[in-house]
Amino acid sequence: MISPVRPVSVARHAAAACALGAVLTACGAPDVAHSARPAPSATPAAPSRPPTLAPGPAGLTPVFKNGPRTQGRTVALTFDADMTADQGARAAAGERFDNPELIATLRALKVPATVFMTGRWADEYPAQARSVGRDPLFEVANHSYSHYSFTGNCYGLPTVSEDRMRSDVERAYAAFRRAGVPHAMPYFRFPGGCYDRQALKALAATGVTAVQWDVVSGDAFATDAEAVARQVLEGVRAGSVVVMHCTRSAAPVTEQAVRTIVPELRRKGFRFVKVSELIGAARGRQ
Repeated sequence: MISPVRPVSVARHAAAACALGAVLTACGAPDVAHSARPAPSATPAAPSRPPTLAPGPAGLTPVFKNGPRTQGRTVALTFDADMTADQGARAAAGERFDNPELIATLRALKVPATVFMTGRWADEYPAQARSVGRDPLFEVANHSYSHYSFTGNCYGLPTVSEDRMRSDVERAYAAFRRAGVPHAMPYFRFPGGCYDRQALKALAATGVTAVQWDVVSGDAFATDAEAVARQVLEGVRAGSVVVMHCTRSAAPVTEQAVRTIVPELRRKGFRFVKVSELIGAARGRQ
Protein backbone atom coordinates (compact mmCIF):
# COMPACT_ATOMS: atom_id res chain seq x y z
CA MET A 1 0.00 0.00 0.00
CA ILE A 2 1.11 3.48 -0.63
CA SER A 3 2.04 5.57 2.32
CA PRO A 4 3.53 8.91 2.93
CA VAL A 5 5.20 11.01 0.33
CA ARG A 6 8.82 11.36 1.24
CA PRO A 7 10.89 14.16 -0.25
CA VAL A 8 14.61 13.65 -0.79
CA SER A 9 15.09 14.11 2.94
CA VAL A 10 12.69 11.19 3.58
CA ALA A 11 9.95 13.44 5.00
CA ARG A 12 6.64 11.79 5.82
CA HIS A 13 3.34 12.30 4.05
CA ALA A 14 0.28 13.32 5.95
CA ALA A 15 -0.96 11.00 8.66
CA ALA A 16 -3.98 10.35 6.48
CA ALA A 17 -1.83 8.21 4.22
CA CYS A 18 -2.30 4.47 4.49
CA ALA A 19 -1.56 2.81 7.82
CA LEU A 20 0.99 0.69 6.09
CA GLY A 21 2.42 -2.55 7.21
CA ALA A 22 4.15 -5.27 5.35
CA VAL A 23 0.74 -6.43 4.12
CA LEU A 24 0.05 -4.43 0.99
CA THR A 25 -2.47 -5.03 -1.71
CA ALA A 26 -3.19 -4.84 -5.37
CA CYS A 27 -5.40 -4.27 -8.30
CA GLY A 28 -5.95 -6.03 -11.53
CA ALA A 29 -8.06 -6.48 -14.55
CA PRO A 30 -11.49 -7.97 -14.16
CA ASP A 31 -12.17 -11.65 -14.17
CA VAL A 32 -13.89 -12.77 -17.35
CA ALA A 33 -17.27 -12.80 -15.67
CA HIS A 34 -16.90 -9.16 -14.64
CA SER A 35 -15.16 -7.80 -17.71
CA ALA A 36 -16.87 -4.82 -19.30
CA ARG A 37 -15.06 -5.66 -22.53
CA PRO A 38 -12.48 -8.24 -23.55
CA ALA A 39 -8.84 -7.32 -23.75
CA PRO A 40 -7.56 -6.85 -27.30
CA SER A 41 -6.15 -10.07 -28.71
CA ALA A 42 -3.39 -8.39 -30.66
CA THR A 43 -0.48 -6.57 -29.07
CA PRO A 44 -0.97 -2.81 -29.52
CA ALA A 45 1.47 -0.93 -31.67
CA ALA A 46 4.35 0.62 -29.79
CA PRO A 47 3.47 4.14 -28.67
CA SER A 48 5.74 7.11 -29.15
CA ARG A 49 8.41 7.50 -26.50
CA PRO A 50 6.69 8.28 -23.19
CA PRO A 51 7.53 11.64 -21.63
CA THR A 52 9.92 11.67 -18.68
CA LEU A 53 11.41 14.47 -16.63
CA ALA A 54 15.01 15.55 -16.97
CA PRO A 55 17.37 14.18 -14.30
CA GLY A 56 17.44 16.10 -11.06
CA PRO A 57 20.46 17.79 -9.46
CA ALA A 58 23.64 15.71 -9.71
CA GLY A 59 21.89 13.41 -12.16
CA LEU A 60 19.51 12.01 -9.54
CA THR A 61 16.23 10.35 -10.54
CA PRO A 62 13.66 13.13 -11.05
CA VAL A 63 10.57 13.17 -8.84
CA PHE A 64 7.11 14.13 -10.12
CA LYS A 65 4.33 15.05 -7.72
CA ASN A 66 1.69 16.87 -9.75
CA GLY A 67 1.11 18.45 -13.12
CA PRO A 68 0.81 22.15 -13.98
CA ARG A 69 -1.89 24.00 -12.12
CA THR A 70 -2.64 26.41 -14.96
CA GLN A 71 -3.10 24.18 -18.02
CA GLY A 72 -6.68 23.05 -17.62
CA ARG A 73 -8.56 21.07 -14.99
CA THR A 74 -6.88 17.70 -15.40
CA VAL A 75 -6.51 15.01 -12.75
CA ALA A 76 -4.81 11.60 -12.77
CA LEU A 77 -6.20 8.72 -10.73
CA THR A 78 -3.49 6.19 -9.90
CA PHE A 79 -3.98 2.72 -8.42
CA ASP A 80 -1.23 0.72 -6.78
CA ALA A 81 -1.10 -3.02 -7.41
CA ASP A 82 0.82 -3.89 -4.27
CA MET A 83 1.96 -7.39 -3.47
CA THR A 84 5.07 -8.07 -1.47
CA ALA A 85 7.46 -10.82 -2.49
CA ASP A 86 6.64 -12.98 0.52
CA GLN A 87 2.85 -12.98 0.22
CA GLY A 88 2.58 -15.99 -2.05
CA ALA A 89 1.33 -18.25 0.73
CA ARG A 90 -1.49 -15.85 1.50
CA ALA A 91 -2.49 -15.73 -2.13
CA ALA A 92 -2.39 -19.53 -2.30
CA ALA A 93 -4.68 -19.64 0.73
CA GLY A 94 -7.27 -17.55 -1.11
CA GLU A 95 -6.50 -13.93 -0.28
CA ARG A 96 -7.10 -11.76 -3.31
CA PHE A 97 -4.68 -8.97 -4.15
CA ASP A 98 -6.88 -7.63 -6.93
CA ASN A 99 -10.19 -5.86 -7.41
CA PRO A 100 -11.81 -6.79 -10.74
CA GLU A 101 -14.95 -4.81 -9.95
CA LEU A 102 -12.92 -1.61 -9.65
CA ILE A 103 -11.22 -2.10 -13.00
CA ALA A 104 -14.60 -2.91 -14.56
CA THR A 105 -16.03 0.31 -13.11
CA LEU A 106 -13.16 2.40 -14.49
CA ARG A 107 -13.84 0.85 -17.88
CA ALA A 108 -17.58 1.42 -17.65
CA LEU A 109 -17.03 5.06 -16.66
CA LYS A 110 -14.32 5.45 -19.33
CA VAL A 111 -11.77 6.76 -16.82
CA PRO A 112 -8.11 6.66 -17.93
CA ALA A 113 -5.83 5.58 -15.10
CA THR A 114 -2.24 4.65 -14.31
CA VAL A 115 -1.66 1.36 -12.50
CA PHE A 116 1.59 1.13 -10.53
CA MET A 117 2.15 -2.61 -10.45
CA THR A 118 4.64 -4.73 -8.56
CA GLY A 119 6.39 -7.47 -10.47
CA ARG A 120 5.36 -9.97 -7.82
CA TRP A 121 1.73 -9.09 -8.51
CA ALA A 122 2.21 -9.54 -12.26
CA ASP A 123 3.68 -12.98 -11.62
CA GLU A 124 0.66 -13.88 -9.46
CA TYR A 125 -1.95 -12.55 -11.89
CA PRO A 126 -0.38 -12.57 -15.38
CA ALA A 127 -3.69 -12.66 -17.28
CA GLN A 128 -4.98 -9.68 -15.33
CA ALA A 129 -1.72 -7.78 -15.76
CA ARG A 130 -1.86 -8.44 -19.49
CA SER A 131 -5.49 -7.29 -19.73
CA VAL A 132 -4.74 -4.00 -18.00
CA GLY A 133 -1.49 -3.53 -19.93
CA ARG A 134 -3.16 -4.04 -23.33
CA ASP A 135 -6.14 -1.81 -22.65
CA PRO A 136 -5.49 1.67 -24.10
CA LEU A 137 -7.56 3.15 -21.29
CA PHE A 138 -4.77 2.30 -18.83
CA GLU A 139 -1.01 2.48 -18.55
CA VAL A 140 1.14 0.19 -16.40
CA ALA A 141 4.04 1.66 -14.43
CA ASN A 142 6.63 0.15 -12.08
CA HIS A 143 6.10 -0.23 -8.33
CA SER A 144 9.18 -2.45 -7.79
CA TYR A 145 9.27 -6.23 -7.91
CA SER A 146 9.23 -7.05 -4.21
CA HIS A 147 7.46 -4.04 -2.68
CA TYR A 148 10.28 -3.79 -0.18
CA SER A 149 11.17 -0.32 1.03
CA PHE A 150 13.97 1.67 -0.60
CA THR A 151 14.73 3.36 2.73
CA GLY A 152 14.84 2.24 6.32
CA ASN A 153 11.93 2.72 8.71
CA CYS A 154 9.14 2.72 6.11
CA TYR A 155 5.98 1.52 7.82
CA GLY A 156 7.37 -1.84 8.75
CA LEU A 157 8.23 -2.89 5.21
CA PRO A 158 11.30 -5.07 4.66
CA THR A 159 14.08 -3.13 2.97
CA VAL A 160 16.01 -3.74 -0.22
CA SER A 161 19.73 -3.01 -0.08
CA GLU A 162 21.16 -0.18 -2.14
CA ASP A 163 23.08 -2.54 -4.41
CA ARG A 164 19.85 -4.36 -5.32
CA MET A 165 17.54 -1.39 -5.85
CA ARG A 166 18.19 -1.09 -9.58
CA SER A 167 17.86 -4.83 -10.17
CA ASP A 168 14.58 -4.91 -8.24
CA VAL A 169 13.12 -2.31 -10.60
CA GLU A 170 14.46 -4.12 -13.67
CA ARG A 171 13.10 -7.41 -12.36
CA ALA A 172 9.62 -5.87 -12.24
CA TYR A 173 9.86 -4.84 -15.90
CA ALA A 174 10.90 -8.40 -16.74
CA ALA A 175 7.81 -9.70 -14.92
CA PHE A 176 5.60 -7.36 -16.94
CA ARG A 177 7.10 -8.67 -20.17
CA ARG A 178 6.52 -12.28 -19.08
CA ALA A 179 2.90 -11.47 -18.34
CA GLY A 180 2.43 -9.93 -21.77
CA VAL A 181 2.33 -6.24 -20.82
CA PRO A 182 3.64 -4.75 -24.05
CA HIS A 183 4.69 -1.22 -23.16
CA ALA A 184 5.20 -0.58 -19.45
CA MET A 185 5.90 3.08 -18.74
CA PRO A 186 9.25 4.45 -17.50
CA TYR A 187 7.64 5.63 -14.26
CA PHE A 188 8.40 4.31 -10.79
CA ARG A 189 6.57 4.66 -7.51
CA PHE A 190 8.55 3.92 -4.37
CA PRO A 191 6.95 1.32 -2.09
CA GLY A 192 5.38 3.17 0.79
CA GLY A 193 6.25 6.44 -0.95
CA CYS A 194 9.56 6.31 0.95
CA TYR A 195 12.78 7.48 -0.68
CA ASP A 196 15.95 9.42 -0.03
CA ARG A 197 18.94 10.69 -1.98
CA GLN A 198 20.59 7.28 -1.90
CA ALA A 199 17.55 5.68 -3.53
CA LEU A 200 17.30 8.40 -6.18
CA LYS A 201 20.95 7.89 -7.00
CA ALA A 202 20.61 4.11 -7.21
CA LEU A 203 17.79 4.34 -9.77
CA ALA A 204 19.28 7.08 -11.95
CA ALA A 205 20.68 4.59 -14.47
CA THR A 206 17.21 3.10 -15.11
CA GLY A 207 15.99 6.34 -16.66
CA VAL A 208 12.70 6.31 -14.76
CA THR A 209 10.80 9.28 -13.40
CA ALA A 210 9.72 8.71 -9.80
CA VAL A 211 6.02 9.48 -9.39
CA GLN A 212 4.56 10.54 -6.06
CA TRP A 213 1.20 12.31 -5.55
CA ASP A 214 -0.43 15.36 -4.01
CA VAL A 215 -3.78 13.83 -2.99
CA VAL A 216 -4.08 10.87 -0.62
CA SER A 217 -7.43 9.11 -0.95
CA GLY A 218 -7.27 7.42 2.44
CA ASP A 219 -8.79 4.29 0.90
CA ALA A 220 -6.35 1.82 2.44
CA PHE A 221 -8.20 -0.20 5.07
CA ALA A 222 -11.08 2.29 4.91
CA THR A 223 -14.63 1.15 5.50
CA ASP A 224 -16.44 4.42 4.72
CA ALA A 225 -16.64 5.06 0.96
CA GLU A 226 -18.22 8.45 1.54
CA ALA A 227 -15.26 9.59 3.64
CA VAL A 228 -12.80 8.42 0.97
CA ALA A 229 -14.70 10.26 -1.76
CA ARG A 230 -14.91 13.40 0.35
CA GLN A 231 -11.18 13.39 1.04
CA VAL A 232 -10.38 13.12 -2.67
CA LEU A 233 -12.92 15.74 -3.72
CA GLU A 234 -11.65 18.20 -1.13
CA GLY A 235 -8.01 17.66 -2.12
CA VAL A 236 -8.05 17.65 -5.92
CA ARG A 237 -6.72 20.67 -7.77
CA ALA A 238 -5.82 21.16 -11.41
CA GLY A 239 -2.94 18.81 -12.23
CA SER A 240 -3.42 16.59 -9.18
CA VAL A 241 -2.20 13.01 -8.88
CA VAL A 242 -4.47 10.94 -6.62
CA VAL A 243 -3.09 7.81 -4.97
CA MET A 244 -5.61 4.98 -4.54
CA HIS A 245 -5.56 1.22 -4.27
CA CYS A 246 -7.58 -1.67 -5.59
CA THR A 247 -7.79 -4.81 -3.54
CA ARG A 248 -10.59 -6.94 -2.28
CA SER A 249 -9.13 -7.28 1.18
CA ALA A 250 -7.42 -4.06 2.24
CA ALA A 251 -9.22 -1.32 0.31
CA PRO A 252 -12.77 -2.66 0.19
CA VAL A 253 -14.64 0.58 -0.50
CA THR A 254 -12.50 2.05 -3.29
CA GLU A 255 -14.78 0.98 -6.13
CA GLN A 256 -17.77 2.51 -4.38
CA ALA A 257 -15.85 5.73 -3.73
CA VAL A 258 -14.82 5.95 -7.39
CA ARG A 259 -18.49 5.88 -8.39
CA THR A 260 -18.92 9.11 -6.42
CA ILE A 261 -15.59 10.74 -7.24
CA VAL A 262 -15.72 10.44 -11.02
CA PRO A 263 -19.09 12.06 -11.79
CA GLU A 264 -18.56 14.77 -9.19
CA LEU A 265 -15.16 15.78 -10.58
CA ARG A 266 -16.57 15.74 -14.09
CA ARG A 267 -19.42 17.96 -12.91
CA LYS A 268 -16.76 20.38 -11.65
CA GLY A 269 -15.11 20.43 -15.07
CA PHE A 270 -12.21 18.06 -14.46
CA ARG A 271 -10.86 15.80 -17.18
CA PHE A 272 -9.28 12.48 -16.25
CA VAL A 273 -5.87 11.74 -17.75
CA LYS A 274 -3.02 9.29 -17.28
CA VAL A 275 0.15 10.28 -15.47
CA SER A 276 2.00 10.39 -18.79
CA GLU A 277 -0.12 13.33 -19.93
CA LEU A 278 0.62 15.30 -16.78
CA ILE A 279 4.34 14.55 -17.07
CA GLY A 280 4.28 15.62 -20.71
CA ALA A 281 2.69 18.91 -19.73
CA ALA A 282 5.21 19.41 -16.90
CA ARG A 283 8.13 18.62 -19.19
CA GLY A 284 6.97 21.29 -21.59
CA ARG A 285 7.44 23.81 -18.78
CA GLN A 286 10.96 22.70 -17.83
